[in-house]
Formats: sequence, C-alpha cells, structure tokens
Amino acid sequence: MSNQPSSEERTEAFLILLNEHERRLSLYVTGLIACPQDAQDVLQEGKIVMWRQFHQFELGTNFPAWARKILFYQILAFRRRSKKNAAELLNESILHKLSEESDSEKREAKWQSRERALSQCVLKLSEEHREILQLRYRDEASIEGISRKTDRTEGAIYRLLSRLRKNLYECVEKELQQA
Repeated sequence: MSNQPSSEERTEAFLILLNEHERRLSLYVTGLIACPQDAQDVLQEGKIVMWRQFHQFELGTNFPAWARKILFYQILAFRRRSKKNAAELLNESILHKLSEESDSEKREAKWQSRERALSQCVLKLSEEHREILQLRYRDEASIEGISRKTDRTEGAIYRLLSRLRKNLYECVEKELQQA
C-alpha cells in the first residue's frame, strides 16, 4: 500500500490550497504588473502552470511560496513577450527585489495581523453599521441602493461610510499598537 495521495485527493488538495491563497496570489501579481487585465491573464496562466506542476509540490509545505515562484517566472515570461512599452518595464533586478519584498513572510504576517485587527474592530460596530459596511463592500451595493434600503439620503450614506472607514482605520492602528 502506498502513502501517496490519489489523483483525486491531489486535485482536491490543489483546489483547496489555491482557493485559500488566491487573493494573496492575485495581489502579488497585480503588485508587479501595472495593467489589471495583463495581471489577470498572467495569474490565469500561472494557475495552469501550477496545476501542471502540482505533482512536484510536496503537500504540507509552503504553498504560497511555491505558487509565487511559479507566478514570478510567468511575470518574467509576460515581460519578455510584451515589450510593448520598454520605458514602462522595470529592470529585471528591480523586479526580483520587489518580488522578494512582497514574498516575505514578515509582510504576510503583518497583513494577517491587520486583517485580525480589522475583524475585531468591525465586531465593535453596531449591527446597523456592520450591515451598511457589508452592503457596500461585501455585496457591492450602490450608494443609491443602500440609501433606499436604509431610508437615508445618499449624502448621509457617503458621510457615514467615510466616518466608518476613518474609525476602522484608527481602531486597527490602536489594536496593532496594543499587540
């Protein structure tokens, strides 16, 4: 009997890992490629390469680091192919440096701390304010739609969201200082 996972189990593991880390991988690519559409194309190509090479990935090791390495080479390939605007292209050594910086576990830990602090701060809001934030940012409702749903003017919604963002920012900073 082999301890190797079946093809089905590896497929499931890949999909779970990709889903878990997709947002950060997307941020990594969009941080290194200026055009959002190009970044999405590179990310999609990278996912295909990841899938094809997933048999080389050792389950239980650092999937984000492995995936970012593949994406970095996809970014380099994209840059070599595109050469649309040579003045816009970064020197390859600068790209390596930016990649290393965005790849650092310290930066990832910092973002995780900020996300935890934000979650804590959102929980401190009133139910009504949490609902308005969810409508705007999770459900992507328009200001007009939120206005209708809450019986407030659009101006009042804009002011409330601005105040909530400011308060959340200050709360997150305070939480991080206390940590």
